Formats: sequence, C-alpha cells, structure tokens
Amino acid sequence: MQRTVVLASNNAGKLAEFSSLLAPLGLALRKQSELGISEAEEPHVTFVENALAKARHVAELSGMPALADDSGVCVPALGGAPGVLSARYAGEPKSDVRNNQKLIHDLSTHEDKSAYYYCVLVYLRHAQDPQPVIAEGRWDGEIIATPRGENGFGYDPHFWIAALNKTAAELSAEEKNQLSHRGQALRALIAKWR
Repeated sequence: MQRTVVLASNNAGKLAEFSSLLAPLGLALRKQSELGISEAEEPHVTFVENALAKARHVAELSGMPALADDSGVCVPALGGAPGVLSARYAGEPKSDVRNNQKLIHDLSTHEDKSAYYYCVLVYLRHAQDPQPVIAEGRWDGEIIATPRGENGFGYDPHFWIAALNKTAAELSAEEKNQLSHRGQALRALIAKWR
C-alpha cells in the first residue's frame, strides 16, 4: 500500500526527481497545488529554516505528512549568492532565464567561477512534529557563461561538472539523481527513515 506525502513545492522538475527515488519505498508524492495549498512564505536567510517553514505550512493545511526542500546554487565569489534567493535572484516573477542572466553578469568580473548546489530536505510526520527528519546534500561545480544541455531546470545549463565534461542540463534524469544535491539529500533522508 502506498503512503501519500505532500511535496511542499509546485516545481514539476523536483516532483519528478523525488518521485523516482521515493516510489520504490511505497511513497507517493502529491504537489501541494493538487490540494489547493498555496506556496509558503520563505522569509528566512537559511535553507533549513525555509524548508522547515514550507513543510510545516503544507502539513498544517493538508493534515498529511510533508516533504519540503530548500535548495539553490551558492557561489563563493558572490558571498554565497544567489543562495536561498536562487529561484527569485532576478526578482519577480520567477524566471530561470533572467536568473541565469543575472548570475552570469554578476560573476563576469570574478576569476573564481566555482559554485555548488545545496539542498536541505525536511520531512514532517505532522504539523506539530517535534522531531523533523532533516538531511542535506551538496554538489560542486562551476558556472559557465554559455548554456549547454536541454535537461534539468534552473541553473542546470550553466552548472558545469568538470569531471564529467558536462553541465547538469546534459545529464540524464538517472545520472542527475545519482549526483545531485537533491539526490544526495534524499538518499540521506531515506537512510535516516530506515
């Protein structure tokens, strides 16, 4: 029997990534929008606080277990930016194209192009869960100016993995799940559940 968990996101890419890793455990994910739940505010300056706020919001409104992530790309040369503001780096409305343009522009005067994707996952059994299950993952790379690849979303076409000679957007979904910050965090979360 499948257990349903509400994903505190409306991002189709995240839903696909998480669903493929959770299905073998008998967990079915539903996007919050399927239940008429709006996105939570993300006023915090850390990934963990935002992920916890999103999970609690969804668990309260759905009455079901919730899984939330807060993730983004962090660039040391920019003091960790875009960081928690990754989805809205270029302002509202959210736009991957404008976010990437701003990142390339902001990084253009810096020699250090290193970057890493970072993810915090929070699982709440219920809204008042005093012991949230928290896991994290980090995926190192660098930012390139010219986009490559058609897969993925967000900053993936500009996120270069030198060891593979590919961007994240040139990886298959299976390859990305094996390497990505979200895949790492989800495997760590699954290990904690077990």
